[in-house]
Amino acid sequence: MSTTAETPTLFAPHPNFSDAINRNIVQSDIEGGVDLRHLLPGTVLEVQTRNHVYRLVSAQEGEAWISGHPVLCPAPVLVDIHGSTWGGSMIRERYIGRGMHLEFGHPDYWRITTSQILDIQEKN
Repeated sequence: MSTTAETPTLFAPHPNFSDAINRNIVQSDIEGGVDLRHLLPGTVLEVQTRNHVYRLVSAQEGEAWISGHPVLCPAPVLVDIHGSTWGGSMIRERYIGRGMHLEFGHPDYWRITTSQILDIQEKN
């Protein structure tokens, strides 16, 4: 009896992106992260950055309740999670990735970009 293993789908470099951008995309897949489009509403994530530990509770369509910053969100605030960046203007939409910077839209402070994400954990 023989069995066949599925071949994983690997990232194919985008021809219109530079080598550096394609490398960053591959690195974000290696480091790991969370695609918000795959989370059920109510899922709780703890996102540790260099400067703060944030608590996110997923809502719907990229929205989440976020807390953990002493000024911006000491209590939970409903925000729009844009995604993660590598520190520049290119964003990986609706994704929270280790080694990247979380970007979200805050109702009072417009666009917020965090320090580098060190870890992401799902909490109960």
